[in-house]
Amino acid sequence: MEKDAKKCVRDVDHSLYDFRDEDNSSFKTSAGLTPEIVSQISDEKHDPEWMREFRQESLKIYNGMKMSDWGPPIDGLNMDDIVTYVRPDTEMKGKWSEVPDDIKNTFEKLGIPEAERKSLAGVGAQYDSEVVYHNVREEVAAQGVVYTDMESAINGEYADMVKEHFMKLVPPTDHKFAALHGAVWSGGSFVYVPPGVKVDIPLQSYFRLNAAGAGQFEHTLIIVDKGAYLHFIEGCSAPKYSVANLHAGCVELFVAEGAWLRYSTIENWSKNMYNLNTKRSLIEKDGTMEWVSGSFGSHTSYLYPMTILKGDHSRMEYTGITFAGRDQQLDTGAKVAHVGKNTSSHIVAKSISKSGGECVFRSSVTVGKAASGTKSAVTCDSLMLDSESRSDTIPAMDIRNDSADIGHEARIGRISDDAVFYLMSRGISEEDARAMIVSGFAEPVAKELPLEYAVEMNNLIKLEMDNG
Repeated sequence: MEKDAKKCVRDVDHSLYDFRDEDNSSFKTSAGLTPEIVSQISDEKHDPEWMREFRQESLKIYNGMKMSDWGPPIDGLNMDDIVTYVRPDTEMKGKWSEVPDDIKNTFEKLGIPEAERKSLAGVGAQYDSEVVYHNVREEVAAQGVVYTDMESAINGEYADMVKEHFMKLVPPTDHKFAALHGAVWSGGSFVYVPPGVKVDIPLQSYFRLNAAGAGQFEHTLIIVDKGAYLHFIEGCSAPKYSVANLHAGCVELFVAEGAWLRYSTIENWSKNMYNLNTKRSLIEKDGTMEWVSGSFGSHTSYLYPMTILKGDHSRMEYTGITFAGRDQQLDTGAKVAHVGKNTSSHIVAKSISKSGGECVFRSSVTVGKAASGTKSAVTCDSLMLDSESRSDTIPAMDIRNDSADIGHEARIGRISDDAVFYLMSRGISEEDARAMIVSGFAEPVAKELPLEYAVEMNNLIKLEMDNG
């Protein structure tokens, strides 16, 4: 890969363009990863002492771990070339009008303030390594719902709650990029929904990585208390540069007894991005976790949201779609661990590959010895749009209770020539016919999203169909 971090090319995401010759941030660390750089990040973040120690210990773990070799190759990523912290030239704002124009214009092109006005209970917007805007509706805040940036949470009245939960579901020892995250994390959102509170319209965080050759390491921590209800939406994008960018965020979700959480993600990273994100949830008795995922960008992805069904009668659903075009290797899926009694999980994954793109679906279903009455079903459908592309399905099941009811189904195929011919006989062009078939294939995912986001997902599919 070229190492000229100032050279950039047209951003194809959402038809946005960014021709910055150099970033306008007021501070960034040097490229690479050393104890001194990690200390610099702690200084910038005004970390409490426990977090300073946590970062340095995570760095030691990172340096002592080997790179995973079981997924797509990531040999094009060199941490010596990655800048781990880039601070925008602004403090976080609570009013959209106060956000600097150059940053505001980027998010306005993405439709963030418009979406907030129409259909969101609150919005957080992160630009490079820092949250630049955070706001929540007054009526939602009046219910006791907390929605703020991680830095405010870790240094404010919720510091003890953050310390109790931070990287407990995803410890730095989990894998090399979890350790990296523990060392250099920055930005992200903290959400707490009190017992019995139902947030009727979604909260959203949007992440924009705008600096060439940089990494983004946001941390999202959500706690939905007993009997509460929340839908959280995450969106991601970045302009395309000629150098590698890295996304190694972390999402930790705690769902208490009888609570319900849906976590929806639409990721449209550029194709120079290595997306190595880790997401995990812990579900108590009678709790429900729903994942909705759309992955449309990045050069390489490792993305497998995991759910731990700890409590009896807890349940999980995962619905996801992945679209891999030219020069993309997207390794995605879901994991679930059944621990409590009478738990259930349902995984539905769809993938589309085109122009030589490679999709790999991985699922992991684990049923513990005490997890009697477990029910789990996994369905994976793959659609290849040409003979150059590739799709693989790799399920793993570890069943240790003989009362479990487990099923797996996988189908891989191509667009039917008969279906295309039928649509063309009705006056539809071949291009539109193929696009309609692909949109229909993705419909089970689209219908799980709010209308605006379903439209956005369909637009992204059309963009991928046009561009490959």
